[in-house]
Amino acid sequence: MVSQRRTWLVFMLLALGAAALDLITKQWLFSALGMPGKHPGIVVVPGILSLETNLNEGALFGIGQGFGMVFAAISVVAIGGIVTMVSRPATRGDPRLLGALGLITGGIIGNLYDRLGLAGLSWEEPASRAGTPVIAVRDWIHFRLDGVIDWPVFNLADAWLVIGATGLIAISLRPARGPRLDPTTDEKRSEGPEDGRAVPEATRASAATAGGTQ
Repeated sequence: MVSQRRTWLVFMLLALGAAALDLITKQWLFSALGMPGKHPGIVVVPGILSLETNLNEGALFGIGQGFGMVFAAISVVAIGGIVTMVSRPATRGDPRLLGALGLITGGIIGNLYDRLGLAGLSWEEPASRAGTPVIAVRDWIHFRLDGVIDWPVFNLADAWLVIGATGLIAISLRPARGPRLDPTTDEKRSEGPEDGRAVPEATRASAATAGGTQ
């Protein structure tokens, strides 16, 4: 029970911490620079990286403009699916998988906050939208290489989603660890899931039984 609570705590701290960092940075940039186009951006690395405000009514990196509420609904479903996965002992027993899901959840929460209009922004232009609530994701990181690529403006939530998804892909591609022969006992031993040490089959069976009671 203690182990189960600890893994849930780790997952929640990672997800909420990632979301909080995303929301804090958005608030800071929009407070400093205002709505898009109101003030010039902050150049961090000339010709490569700048900080500028942008509003995205679509999904990751500007995909699917105008379908913000659809993506909001999908986000809620996705969070429910991730929580279901984390409730499984096998998921909580894999720190890398738990970390990837935590980052993805944090990214979803950060952008969902904006899609629900909780940032409290109002459109200033065009005139037809002036004063209406902004239902869009706040972006502020602009990466480009002059003459090579001009990446859509994004935020930390987008970065968490990409890092988490990349982690899931890497986890899915890792080879399964099979049993090997222990030369000292002539017994089959299996690689541990986390630290790479050999673990007797009987121990693994006991651990599986214990996991099923969590």
